[in-house]
Amino acid sequence: MTNKLFILFLLFSFQFFSQTKKEKIEQNIITLHKKKFDWLISKQYDSLAALFSENVEYIHSNGWIENKTEIIADLKSGKLNYKRVDVSEAKVRLSKNVAILTGKGVFFVTMDNKDLEIKLLYSEIYIKEKGKWLLSHRHANKLQ
Repeated sequence: MTNKLFILFLLFSFQFFSQTKKEKIEQNIITLHKKKFDWLISKQYDSLAALFSENVEYIHSNGWIENKTEIIADLKSGKLNYKRVDVSEAKVRLSKNVAILTGKGVFFVTMDNKDLEIKLLYSEIYIKEKGKWLLSHRHANKLQ
């Protein structure tokens, strides 16, 4: 009887700690996602380059698709400037080495010298490579 109770205790403990680990990873992804916006605003190109996977695909709400080189180049040239991002929602789903973040927010940007305020629903896919979470894909849609 004591052995059965001990085994049950271990099973519940394992589930509790696994859940806590999952929640910690989810929170780390949300933090990384918010840091990405800070880096876009403050033009921290090295931090962004380290976050993006080599084959990142960044799909903007206007259908514009960029790769890693293009994202950084357009930020450096001033073609696209992030002024402020107000995230109103961010949820993460995990599956092994993949994290899918779904978010909503208002993006204050300047594109081709035109100020824009855009309400977006977006998804981001992070893949864990060599122990590090990297942004592999982002897709945004305008909200009405």
